[in-house]
Amino acid sequence: MREMSAAAARRTALGAQGLASTRSRTRPASRAAVHRAIDTTGLLQIDSVSVVVRAHYAPVFSRVGAYDRTIVDDAAWADSTRRPRRLVEYWAHEAALVPVEDWPLMRWRMELYRHGRWGGAARILDREPTLVDDVLAVIEDRGASSAGEIEKHLDLDTPGRKGPWWDRSDVKVVCEQLFAAGVVSVPARTGFVRQYELSERVLPDSVLRRRVDESDAVRALVEKSSRALGIGTEPDLRDYYRLSQKQTKSAIADLVEDGVLDQVSVRGWNAPAYIHSEARTPRTATAAALLCPFDPMIFFRPRVERIFGFHYRIEIYTPQHKRIHGYYVFPFLLDGHLVARVDLKAVRARSELHVIAAYIEGDRDAGTIAPRLREVLHEMAQWLELERVVVGDRGDLVDALRR
Repeated sequence: MREMSAAAARRTALGAQGLASTRSRTRPASRAAVHRAIDTTGLLQIDSVSVVVRAHYAPVFSRVGAYDRTIVDDAAWADSTRRPRRLVEYWAHEAALVPVEDWPLMRWRMELYRHGRWGGAARILDREPTLVDDVLAVIEDRGASSAGEIEKHLDLDTPGRKGPWWDRSDVKVVCEQLFAAGVVSVPARTGFVRQYELSERVLPDSVLRRRVDESDAVRALVEKSSRALGIGTEPDLRDYYRLSQKQTKSAIADLVEDGVLDQVSVRGWNAPAYIHSEARTPRTATAAALLCPFDPMIFFRPRVERIFGFHYRIEIYTPQHKRIHGYYVFPFLLDGHLVARVDLKAVRARSELHVIAAYIEGDRDAGTIAPRLREVLHEMAQWLELERVVVGDRGDLVDALRR
């Protein structure tokens, strides 16, 4: 079995994710560069938190620098009659944008979710057996509609707290069931609220007609995860698309037999690793990038700890007095290592990017980290159309940042 050093494995992973070197950054990056960055990651996780910027925009910035965010919007939610749709929403690694051509690879999951992800829709339909047909009739008649708009059209009384993310009304649950089952898709968002539309009106006929057996689909997804990760353990490959261990092990065995994956031993790793046949190991890693908590490079925390020796947990749901590093902390990647943690907030009313806290990781030199981090912070502020970077007083890196 081939053996690799941990450093080589780390560079391989960074190279696969487009994070080994800082590319030449125009202002803004071209549409083609944005599309290449999305193709490199294979998916963009969607999250409602916008304390800095929506999560699906941040990984592209980390790889290409400042760019026009409408390029991502156009790829995912623009009128497909004007420009072919490149991305579509579905449950991949949690809620995510994936290439349109990958949608058929999720049909087995759509069948699994035919009653919804959590089974709540089945209980609702016991009470309201015609609700699915009623919701679909509204969508067929009115076109793309939010759950709230469908509720109003049906003149339903939905007591309790309302909101685009936490609304758990019966109609919202049914809409999400239909989305999970692949019956409806999301052609657009309004104020980040999903608009639901019949899938045949969102996706090309060639995509809708394509049928892929579960075993073939899983094999394709594991190959895609391996290509995006470069090198990883079985749990790494499993997590990228939230597969089961049984699915992944069988797919890995097939891919190894076919020469797509090669099993390797990484010194210091406690599990066998698999490297994609087309993965390359850069000689150096020189990039400087802030990684949002949902960046594909770091969203599987055990992998982050294995590759970087970096223990990372998002603290959004931790009570404020128990947080260690902050509410929305970006690890800072520099020269192939995660060297700092930066708690950020965009204060748009004041046109400021706030560095609430900044911490050095380990015994690294603040004088080396601060200048590179300062450059990335100013670039991020300009990208977000904020006028200033304001450095707070928490952490052992803030003094150097101010200097």
